[in-house]
Amino acid sequence: MPLIQIKGIGGYTSVEQKQEIIRKVTDAVCSVEGEGLRNVTWVIIEDVNPGEWGVGGQPVTDDDLRKMASGC
Repeated sequence: MPLIQIKGIGGYTSVEQKQEIIRKVTDAVCSVEGEGLRNVTWVIIEDVNPGEWGVGGQPVTDDDLRKMASGC
């Protein structure tokens, strides 16, 4: 029974994007571990408040992620 936990900064990913991530991560796990596990594959996406996540000693916000994603 696979359990996949994904954490990200809240406010960056929409509900629709999270649902797509859930589908695609489930597909990836089942392609490796077997299609029979699809109905028991759990994917949990947890949001961390912006500014409560840090990289390299610096807090990261959803605005920071948008800048990174746009290549700025």
